[in-house]
Formats: sequence, C-alpha cells, structure tokens
Amino acid sequence: MDLFSSLDDVKDARSQPNTPLAARMRPHTLDQIFGQSQILGPKALLRRAIEQDALTSVIFYGPPGVGKSTLAMVIAGITKAHFEAFSAVTGGVPELRKVIEAAAQRRRLYSKKTILFVDEIHRFNKSQQDALLPHVENGTVSLIGATTENPYFEVNAPLLSRARVFTFERLSNEDIAKLLERAAADVENGLGKLNVEIQPDAMAHIVDRSEGDARTALNALEAAAIIAQPEKTDGAHKRVVTKELAEEALQQRALLYDKTGDRHYDTISAFIKSLRGSDPDAALHYLAKMLTAGEDPRFIARRLIVLASEDVGNADPMGIVVANAAAHAVEFVGMPEARINLAQAVTYLASAPKSNASYVGLSKAMKDVETQQSRPIPKYLRDSRSTTGRKQYGETGSAPDYLYPHDYPRNYVEQQYMPDGIQTQPYYEPTENGEEKRIKAHLESLKSVDEDVE
Repeated sequence: MDLFSSLDDVKDARSQPNTPLAARMRPHTLDQIFGQSQILGPKALLRRAIEQDALTSVIFYGPPGVGKSTLAMVIAGITKAHFEAFSAVTGGVPELRKVIEAAAQRRRLYSKKTILFVDEIHRFNKSQQDALLPHVENGTVSLIGATTENPYFEVNAPLLSRARVFTFERLSNEDIAKLLERAAADVENGLGKLNVEIQPDAMAHIVDRSEGDARTALNALEAAAIIAQPEKTDGAHKRVVTKELAEEALQQRALLYDKTGDRHYDTISAFIKSLRGSDPDAALHYLAKMLTAGEDPRFIARRLIVLASEDVGNADPMGIVVANAAAHAVEFVGMPEARINLAQAVTYLASAPKSNASYVGLSKAMKDVETQQSRPIPKYLRDSRSTTGRKQYGETGSAPDYLYPHDYPRNYVEQQYMPDGIQTQPYYEPTENGEEKRIKAHLESLKSVDEDVE
C-alpha cells in the first residue's frame, strides 16, 4: 500500500500483471478466510460486529501471513463506512491530521463513519499515537490496527485501552493445504490456467516449511509452478510441482522468529525451560533454531551464565565455569565455530543436577531487607578501621568479642553473624542433588561441633 490506499486500489492491484499469487488470492468474504475460527466463527463477537457493521476500534495481533490485513480488506468491502488505509512507516503526524480532518468533516456533513486501517501499527511513534488518541476516543475514526508485535508492549496504554485486541493464530497444516489446493485450481486469480499438479510430498514440504504463514506458502507454490517444465499428459500440458521444485522455491524453512518480538522471547523461554527441565535434546533444538534465525550468540551465552547459577547452582558448581567458558569462546573464537562451544555448554547444563537453593535464598534475604526494619550489624563484626569501629575500639583496636574461626578445630566456631531480630532464616537450604548433597552434609556436621570457646 501507498501512504493512502483505497479499497479500489487494492482491488485493482489484484488484476495487475506480476501481482504475487498471495495478493491475487486474498479472500473477498469472511467465509473465504481460512482459520481463525476462535474469532471468526459463526457466533464469534468479531464476526457478528463485522456482519452488523458495528465494529469499534480493534487491534489484530498475530504472526505474519495469517490474515490480519486480509480481514481488514474484507471489512472494507462489507462496511458502509469510509475505509482508509494509512502507512505507519511512511506517514507522519501532518498526514495523519489530514486523515482526521477529512474524517471529522465526513462525520459532520454526512454522518458517515470512517474506519482507519493502520498496518504495522507498532511502528507508530509516540507523536502519532498521541495525535490519534483523542479522535479514536471521541469516535471520529474507528481504528483497525494490525501488528506482529505484542500490542501490550508496543502500543501505548491509553490507545490500547480504547481498542479491543483480537489474537490471530498461525494457520493449521490443513488450512495451508486447502489454501494451496484452491490456489492451484483457481483459474481467475490463481494458477488454474497453468494446469498445476502438486505432488503429495511437495505439498507436505511446503505446508511444513511455511509454518502456518499463508503468504510464504502461496509464494513458494507460485515460484515452484513457474519453474516447473510443462509436461504433456493425456493431450494436455501440465506443470508438476515436485518436492525438489518445492525445496528449490523455499530454499529453507521459514522460521517464525524475530530478534526483538514475541518469537524471540517465546523461543528463549522454551530454551531456558528445557535446560531447567534437564532435556538436552529440546535445548539443542531451540539453540539451533535461534542460531539459524540469526540470534546474537552473546545473548544466548549471557542467559546460560544466569541459568548456571539460578537453576544449576551448587548442585554442580562447574556449571557456571562451563557457561563462562562458552561466553569467552563466543568472543574469542566467534561464529560459526563458537556454536560448538555453546552446544557443549547447553548439553552440560541440561544434563547437570539442578538446584535453585542459592537463588531462593537470595530472594528470601532480599525480601527481608526490603520489608523489615534495618538492624544494626553486631559490634564484633564491624570493621575496626571504620568510623564506628574507631570510636568503639580506638584507632588501632580490634573487636575483642570476635571469634576467629581459623583458631578453632575444623576452622569453625559458633557465633552470631546475623543482625538481631531477623526471623525468617534459614535462607540457603541445600538440596540432595549433586555436589549440594555434600554441602548440606558439611553444614549439618558443623552444628555438632561443640568446643569450649572461653
């Protein structure tokens, strides 16, 4: 779309030469849209609002190629309101104000509603959002925003509170297959004139590699059909799309991944949870997905260092050593070889015994520090060189009540280190896992030490 696009412009584009198959196959009606039954089913709120031409401001959120812009164009064909599309990429506040002024005049003179469609609304800057907000609120325009980014993070709260968010899901394999079959058979807008036959393994490959993205699937089918050599069968020329042609058209799997959006956070979340859950195979899968998608390996290394202390901890103190070594390898060796170092760290940490006792202990201590009254440090623990220490013990004095552990058997002597009045101990409670079992036994054995300290 240009800065301003009308419905007629979109319809005309379908008939222009060299228009991509995905654009030519855009549905014209709600019934032609594949998937999204959760929001477009017969009794769904959104469908009823569209059919009754009673749509208020909405935001369509979901991955690419699942029908967000398509649904907006279908609404444009159904509604009696004036429909206008605005580019969040190329349009600024002055252009937006022109749209608003025209909508206000249309409303005042003709009592006609204006629907403003903003694709990639997450690209709206703060000035654009602020300029739009009062006019959405007073009904001058009804907003349809489409975004692949989480609107709860990318759209400011006041504007978001005036729109209802509808979440689009990736299309199912069955939906993608039906869409491809329809495109292959459609004579007017599809590939019907080419007499295309899609072999089952080619269909399966395109469906699998498109990962629920209709645009990716249709573009791959079109590319494969174009490069297929016509074959004469039963007196007719036919283009057979084989798996080899499908692979050539797709080149590689269309990964649902972006380095700053939901796919980024979902994948790293699954990666960390697989490591925490001691599943090295799943962890390697998500590692491979991130590296293939171009994720910053330093980001991965940093998360491994955190996990090594948070989830492995003292059950295997070597975990943080391995994680740090992998992070150093990323900097020193660089990609692509450093992926091997990352794989070693991932498999080590996934296979290591787990304990979050250190992390839990710190959380308890921080809660006490934040919520309880500050308590004075016991006098015998204070630094004699500090201001309070010099006042108490003199310029060269030392705390006479402090018991030096190395003067006692096993380098341990019982004395109070915690300030008076802290009641929520213990903080650190070692588990029975890995090296922490030995640590637990050692700490418990110290309780039995009963030496005369006088």
